[in-house]
Amino acid sequence: MLTFGEQLGGAEAQADLIIDGSEATFMTDVIEGSAEVPVIVDFWAPWCGPCKQLGPALEAAVTAAKGKVRMVKINVDESPNISAQLRIQSIPTVYAFFQGKPVDGFQGALPASELKAFVEKVGALAGDGGLAEAIEAAEAMLAEGAAADAAETFAAILGEEPENPVAFGGLLRAHLALGEVEQAEALLAAVPAKIAGAKEVEAVRAQIALLHQAASAGPVAELRAVVEAEPDNHQARFDLAQALHAAGKVEEAVEMLLELFRRDREWNDGAAKAQLFTIFDALTPKDPVAIKGRRRLSSMIFV
Repeated sequence: MLTFGEQLGGAEAQADLIIDGSEATFMTDVIEGSAEVPVIVDFWAPWCGPCKQLGPALEAAVTAAKGKVRMVKINVDESPNISAQLRIQSIPTVYAFFQGKPVDGFQGALPASELKAFVEKVGALAGDGGLAEAIEAAEAMLAEGAAADAAETFAAILGEEPENPVAFGGLLRAHLALGEVEQAEALLAAVPAKIAGAKEVEAVRAQIALLHQAASAGPVAELRAVVEAEPDNHQARFDLAQALHAAGKVEEAVEMLLELFRRDREWNDGAAKAQLFTIFDALTPKDPVAIKGRRRLSSMIFV
């Protein structure tokens, strides 16, 4: 099987995706080779005009699939026995093999769009090619404090699937863990439009906003004293919530904002609710603080 690491190994790995086969290597290249990664076999001949059109276009589609399929080219003049066994009547003929068996195919030349669809359909037979496992491994690295290794793995995954929101969010979080806020912001500014609103990306956007707030947060003790002396000082209560969050007291910050919302939900254009949503977005969906806070905010909104 072409492992995830091998798929990302550069020109050498990419070259292995498309090879010339023969009767001697058919069992290894195609039957055994398709055990986990589908193999597309192109039966052609040098004298075949349509083959000269199909071959390069099919190779381009296989290369674009980045390891989800491989391709073996069989010259029928040099491999007559294989051609006879598979009952190749005319060329070009293309067969797709998966787990040692032919699963799809076609004859004649096809337009690029149909070739792309064919390759994608065949590639989907093997699932995501190990991307899910790679993401899980990268998340584990990040949780264990190996942020640099996690960033490298997430970046490699995005090389395979540039619009993967989980990997993109993971890469951003890895940069934040490394203290590389500016680099995370630069990546965030260049996020593919298709995943710009994904919850994994929004979470990091919220985390960065909170980091900037933390840089200018006031002292907790002084702000708490002001709020206790002036319970209706909404700005002081809002500032205290920011300071509490900056100090890592997330649940207390949420409580402070919920109280501010209860007192005056329209204050400063609904700043309390907006700040609560920023905090909730920055937390994981299953975080108990986010779950409890969202529930309490909803009950206040719909009273």
